Amino acid sequence: MNIQLSATATLVGDPGRAAILLSLMGGIALPAGKLAHIANVAPQTASGHLAKLISGGLLTVERQGRHRYYRLLNAEVANAIESLLVLTPKLQPKGKNISSIKATAGTMAYARTCYAHLAGWLGVEIADRLEERGYLLTAGPKNYMLTSAGRIWFESFGVKVPHIGRIPEKTARRCLDWTERRHHLAGNLGCGMFERFRELGWLAGIRGTRAIRVTLEGKRQFWDVLRIPIG
Repeated sequence: MNIQLSATATLVGDPGRAAILLSLMGGIALPAGKLAHIANVAPQTASGHLAKLISGGLLTVERQGRHRYYRLLNAEVANAIESLLVLTPKLQPKGKNISSIKATAGTMAYARTCYAHLAGWLGVEIADRLEERGYLLTAGPKNYMLTSAGRIWFESFGVKVPHIGRIPEKTARRCLDWTERRHHLAGNLGCGMFERFRELGWLAGIRGTRAIRVTLEGKRQFWDVLRIPIG
């Protein structure tokens, strides 16, 4: 086991491969040329990185005609990368404490995709409000428990509530946010909620980045529904 862990750490530890992995955290698939540009390496070097990441069980490739598109193998890989990011030093402007920094709208720290669910300041605020209202309960360090009131609340917004089966971490998972150092909602429920908020027009993607913006309608609704102030 120690050998496998060391091999995976070596894969992630290379700056070029790390850049590739981070660029795919939004759950999208990108071609090799784009990933080479992101990693700032030659196409041949990028091909070598991609082959190693596929062999190491971190990426998968999809073929469409003559083109190949690469994506993270699954949500578990994204979760592992997010967890590693929590261990990295949190950067802050010189002379300021971490507690004094507020995420700015339009930035990754404010709201972003974490594979297929919402992360960042907004994701954490939503999870906090859902707990305050008794819709979610903490069920151990990694999971939430959805209450009866919570099921009604989610379904009232058209969020498909998954069946609570034997694998709770796939239903309502507590994901430790690497910029906020607090938890947001992941798992099938978190993914469904994020997708529904986009369908309702509360949230929209920012082209070329994983950052998410809150629309004017979203600002009104997040305040009316969850009392989350968004300037």
